Amino acid sequence: VQLQASGGGLVQAGGSLSLSCAASGRTFSIYSMGWFRQAPGKEREFVAGIGYGSGRKEYGDSVKGRFTISRDNAKNTVYLQMDKLKPEDTAVYYCASGRQLGGPSSRRDEYDYWGQGTLVTVSS
Repeated sequence: VQLQASGGGLVQAGGSLSLSCAASGRTFSIYSMGWFRQAPGKEREFVAGIGYGSGRKEYGDSVKGRFTISRDNAKNTVYLQMDKLKPEDTAVYYCASGRQLGGPSSRRDEYDYWGQGTLVTVSS
């Protein structure tokens, strides 16, 4: 299984950025997917998760109302739309593939494959 994240970059506070994660190697539509992030010196943090198929969604408290996770099963891709970005959103963002026929989950141990990460930097 391979996960290729893209879309990171530098953005000013209040701006928007969209991340993509293309998956290959397993039947994408029947697996839950998630986004996590890790800032320097901090533990990896749950950002958003989406269930298999049409996907129930779950968000970390710090991003609720600002970030939106979605998936396109025809393109084997999961997205993270990030709006109203804050400097504290600065981190490396990782996509991950979770459980077969699973719902969204904030638990890291429910994800068995991880992408390489893409850096998001939000300037003040």
